[in-house]
Amino acid sequence: MRKSIKAAALAGLLVFGSMTTSCYGPFQLTKNFHHWNGTVVSNEWGQEGLFLLFNIIPVYGICMLGDAIIFNSIQFWGGENPIKPSAMAAEGEMDQVAALVGLPYQVAVLPTP
Repeated sequence: MRKSIKAAALAGLLVFGSMTTSCYGPFQLTKNFHHWNGTVVSNEWGQEGLFLLFNIIPVYGICMLGDAIIFNSIQFWGGENPIKPSAMAAEGEMDQVAALVGLPYQVAVLPTP
């Protein structure tokens, strides 16, 4: 009896391990939700209140779990993430940081495969 439980646990762990490929993806759903949270209310206190509410009600956690298990794996195996970046999302945040601290940077547009 114990051997069958151990074998089932090992088989389940192997199946789960093969489904989660340890790929680090863009977490686009979480980024889009975070951006929406920053635009739905115009003042800082309202944004913080919504942020805390969405953490108490685990909306951010569900978004991250969905990104980590489903959407990033789809991007890893299929090459394209089904969650597109928000049209309102700020582009070039890293470029702004690099310019602020005086680091040289160059922006290049790469062709999409």
